[in-house]
Amino acid sequence: MTPRWIDALLSNRGTEVAARVLLTFPFWASGLIKLLDFSGGVAEMRHLDLEPAWLFNTLTIIVQLTGSALIITKRWTWLGAGALGVFTFLTILIVHAFWRLDGERAIMALHTAGEHVGMIGALILVSILALRPRSKFAAARRTGTVAADRIVHR
Repeated sequence: MTPRWIDALLSNRGTEVAARVLLTFPFWASGLIKLLDFSGGVAEMRHLDLEPAWLFNTLTIIVQLTGSALIITKRWTWLGAGALGVFTFLTILIVHAFWRLDGERAIMALHTAGEHVGMIGALILVSILALRPRSKFAAARRTGTVAADRIVHR
C-alpha cells in the first residue's frame, strides 16, 4: 500500500513535468551549450573525427533539443525518447567504446557506457508511462467526482 502523501506527490502533474525535465537535462543542456557555443561544438565533433563537423554539431543540437522538448511536453514522447535513445546508443559506440581502450580509460568508458544504458532504459520507461492513463488518485482529484482522501488504495 502506497502512503497517501506519496501517491499525491507522484500523481501531481508538477512532479511529472519536473521528472521529465530532470530526465532530459543531459540532452537539453548539451544541446543548448552546443548551440550557444557553436564553434566549441564543432571543435568537439572534429575531436571525435566526425566530419563535416558543422553538420554533426547541427544534427546533435536538433536531436537533443527536439527530443527533450517532445518528452517534456509529453507530445510524441515515443519519438523524442526513441531519437534520444538511438543518439545515446551511438555515443556508446563512437565516444565510449571501452572495448577499444586500455587501463583506466577503458574502465571510465565502461562506467559511462553503463550509465548510458541506464538512460536508454529510462527513455523507454518514460515512453511506456506516457501511454498509461493517470492514476485513480489524480483522476479523482482532477474531476472532483470523488474526494481524493476517500479513494481506497490497494
